[in-house]
Amino acid sequence: MKNPEKTFKWIINILNKHNIPFVISGGLAGKSYGSPRPLNDIDIDIHDQDFVHILDDIRPYIIFGPAHYQDERWDLLLATLNYEGQEIDISGGDTLKICDVRTGEWKFNPTNFFNVEQREIFGIAVPVIAREDLITYKSMLQGEHQQVDIQAAQKIK
Repeated sequence: MKNPEKTFKWIINILNKHNIPFVISGGLAGKSYGSPRPLNDIDIDIHDQDFVHILDDIRPYIIFGPAHYQDERWDLLLATLNYEGQEIDISGGDTLKICDVRTGEWKFNPTNFFNVEQREIFGIAVPVIAREDLITYKSMLQGEHQQVDIQAAQKIK
Protein backbone atom coordinates (compact mmCIF):
# COMPACT_ATOMS: atom_id res chain seq x y z
CA MET A 1 0.00 0.00 0.00
CA LYS A 2 1.29 3.46 -0.91
CA ASN A 3 2.44 5.63 1.94
CA PRO A 4 3.80 8.85 0.39
CA GLU A 5 4.73 10.35 3.76
CA LYS A 6 6.77 7.33 4.85
CA THR A 7 8.38 7.09 1.42
CA PHE A 8 9.20 10.79 1.37
CA LYS A 9 10.84 10.69 4.79
CA TRP A 10 12.79 7.56 3.80
CA ILE A 11 14.30 9.11 0.66
CA ILE A 12 14.97 12.49 2.30
CA ASN A 13 16.86 10.71 5.09
CA ILE A 14 19.05 8.99 2.50
CA LEU A 15 19.77 12.26 0.68
CA ASN A 16 20.55 14.06 3.94
CA LYS A 17 22.75 11.20 5.17
CA HIS A 18 24.95 11.66 2.10
CA ASN A 19 24.72 15.48 2.10
CA ILE A 20 23.17 15.43 -1.37
CA PRO A 21 21.66 18.75 -2.49
CA PHE A 22 18.17 18.15 -3.84
CA VAL A 23 15.06 19.96 -5.00
CA ILE A 24 11.48 18.71 -4.81
CA SER A 25 9.77 19.08 -8.18
CA GLY A 26 6.80 17.68 -10.06
CA GLY A 27 3.43 17.00 -8.51
CA LEU A 28 4.72 17.05 -4.95
CA ALA A 29 6.05 20.56 -5.53
CA GLY A 30 2.64 21.43 -6.98
CA LYS A 31 0.96 20.06 -3.87
CA SER A 32 3.26 22.15 -1.68
CA TYR A 33 1.86 25.19 -3.52
CA GLY A 34 -1.70 24.04 -2.90
CA SER A 35 -2.50 21.79 -5.86
CA PRO A 36 -5.52 19.64 -4.97
CA ARG A 37 -4.76 16.78 -7.34
CA PRO A 38 -3.76 13.33 -6.10
CA LEU A 39 -0.04 12.59 -5.86
CA ASN A 40 1.20 10.11 -8.47
CA ASP A 41 4.86 9.89 -7.59
CA ILE A 42 7.56 11.75 -5.71
CA ASP A 43 9.87 13.76 -7.98
CA ILE A 44 13.27 14.84 -6.70
CA ASP A 45 16.12 16.43 -8.66
CA ILE A 46 19.76 15.92 -7.68
CA HIS A 47 23.06 16.70 -9.39
CA ASP A 48 23.88 14.10 -12.05
CA GLN A 49 27.11 13.07 -10.35
CA ASP A 50 25.40 12.41 -6.98
CA PHE A 51 23.63 9.19 -7.98
CA VAL A 52 26.78 7.24 -7.18
CA HIS A 53 26.62 8.35 -3.53
CA ILE A 54 23.13 7.01 -2.88
CA LEU A 55 23.24 3.91 -5.07
CA ASP A 56 23.92 1.41 -2.28
CA ASP A 57 20.94 2.71 -0.27
CA ILE A 58 18.46 2.78 -3.15
CA ARG A 59 19.59 -0.29 -5.13
CA PRO A 60 16.97 -2.73 -3.69
CA TYR A 61 14.17 -0.37 -4.76
CA ILE A 62 15.33 0.55 -8.28
CA ILE A 63 12.96 -0.34 -11.10
CA PHE A 64 14.82 1.78 -13.69
CA GLY A 65 18.29 3.24 -13.92
CA PRO A 66 20.02 5.28 -12.98
CA ALA A 67 20.39 5.65 -16.72
CA HIS A 68 19.68 8.00 -19.56
CA TYR A 69 15.94 8.17 -20.21
CA GLN A 70 14.18 9.78 -23.14
CA ASP A 71 10.57 9.79 -24.25
CA GLU A 72 8.43 12.31 -26.11
CA ARG A 73 8.65 14.84 -23.22
CA TRP A 74 11.81 14.18 -21.20
CA ASP A 75 15.51 13.68 -21.85
CA LEU A 76 17.41 13.18 -18.61
CA LEU A 77 19.35 10.97 -16.25
CA LEU A 78 16.76 9.08 -14.20
CA ALA A 79 16.35 6.52 -11.46
CA THR A 80 12.85 5.27 -10.69
CA LEU A 81 12.31 3.56 -7.36
CA ASN A 82 9.41 1.66 -5.86
CA TYR A 83 9.39 1.88 -2.07
CA GLU A 84 6.49 -0.06 -0.58
CA GLY A 85 4.29 0.64 -3.60
CA GLN A 86 5.11 4.36 -3.89
CA GLU A 87 7.14 5.43 -6.93
CA ILE A 88 9.95 7.95 -6.67
CA ASP A 89 11.60 9.54 -9.70
CA ILE A 90 15.07 10.87 -8.98
CA SER A 91 16.22 13.02 -11.87
CA GLY A 92 19.63 14.34 -12.74
CA GLY A 93 18.98 18.04 -12.73
CA ASP A 94 22.15 19.18 -14.49
CA THR A 95 21.41 17.92 -18.01
CA LEU A 96 17.60 17.82 -18.02
CA LYS A 97 15.78 18.66 -21.25
CA ILE A 98 12.04 19.04 -21.85
CA CYS A 99 10.24 18.98 -25.17
CA ASP A 100 7.99 22.03 -25.20
CA VAL A 101 4.62 20.83 -26.52
CA ARG A 102 3.80 24.35 -27.64
CA THR A 103 6.69 24.45 -30.13
CA GLY A 104 7.98 20.87 -30.43
CA GLU A 105 11.45 22.16 -29.45
CA TRP A 106 13.74 20.45 -26.97
CA LYS A 107 14.74 22.94 -24.29
CA PHE A 108 17.65 22.61 -21.91
CA ASN A 109 16.04 23.11 -18.51
CA PRO A 110 18.54 22.38 -15.73
CA THR A 111 17.33 22.45 -12.15
CA ASN A 112 18.19 25.66 -10.34
CA PHE A 113 19.49 24.33 -7.03
CA PHE A 114 19.88 27.85 -5.65
CA ASN A 115 16.56 29.48 -6.52
CA VAL A 116 14.32 27.33 -4.32
CA GLU A 117 11.67 27.88 -1.69
CA GLN A 118 11.88 26.19 1.68
CA ARG A 119 8.45 24.62 2.08
CA GLU A 120 7.09 22.14 4.57
CA ILE A 121 6.15 18.74 3.19
CA PHE A 122 5.01 16.02 5.57
CA GLY A 123 6.34 18.08 8.46
CA ILE A 124 9.84 18.54 7.00
CA ALA A 125 11.20 21.82 5.61
CA VAL A 126 12.73 20.99 2.23
CA PRO A 127 13.91 22.89 -0.86
CA VAL A 128 11.13 23.02 -3.44
CA ILE A 129 11.48 24.24 -7.00
CA ALA A 130 10.74 27.96 -7.14
CA ARG A 131 7.17 28.77 -8.07
CA GLU A 132 8.16 30.53 -11.30
CA ASP A 133 10.39 27.61 -12.36
CA LEU A 134 7.58 25.13 -11.67
CA ILE A 135 5.17 27.20 -13.77
CA THR A 136 7.73 27.51 -16.59
CA TYR A 137 8.44 23.80 -16.92
CA LYS A 138 4.86 22.63 -16.37
CA SER A 139 3.78 25.09 -19.10
CA MET A 140 5.99 23.14 -21.53
CA LEU A 141 4.18 19.89 -20.76
CA GLN A 142 0.70 18.76 -21.65
CA GLY A 143 -2.10 17.50 -19.47
CA GLU A 144 -4.84 18.57 -17.14
CA HIS A 145 -2.79 17.78 -14.03
CA GLN A 146 -0.08 20.19 -15.22
CA GLN A 147 -2.68 22.94 -15.46
CA VAL A 148 -4.01 22.18 -11.98
CA ASP A 149 -0.46 22.53 -10.58
CA ILE A 150 0.14 25.75 -12.53
CA GLN A 151 -3.10 27.32 -11.31
CA ALA A 152 -2.25 26.44 -7.69
CA ALA A 153 1.27 27.90 -8.01
CA GLN A 154 -0.07 31.09 -9.62
CA LYS A 155 -2.31 31.73 -6.63
CA ILE A 156 0.67 31.86 -4.25
CA LYS A 157 1.90 35.40 -3.73
